[in-house]
Amino acid sequence: MGLGGCILLIAVGAILTFATDWEMSGVDLDLVGLILMLVGFIGVAAYTSIARRRRAVVPPVITERDDGRGL
Repeated sequence: MGLGGCILLIAVGAILTFATDWEMSGVDLDLVGLILMLVGFIGVAAYTSIARRRRAVVPPVITERDDGRGL
């Protein structure tokens, strides 16, 4: 899941939790919204962790050779 999907989960969860007053029998929409937000935040954390590892720059190895021609 990409970063956009995670942000979408957070937004939908926040809407269900804070902006609606719907009643459904057998379903607690506030709890569903909290679960969606939690999954979204975990996804954002995982995505940024993976992206940070991908961006790690390994310094190049510089070797000096003396081929007799000087600098």
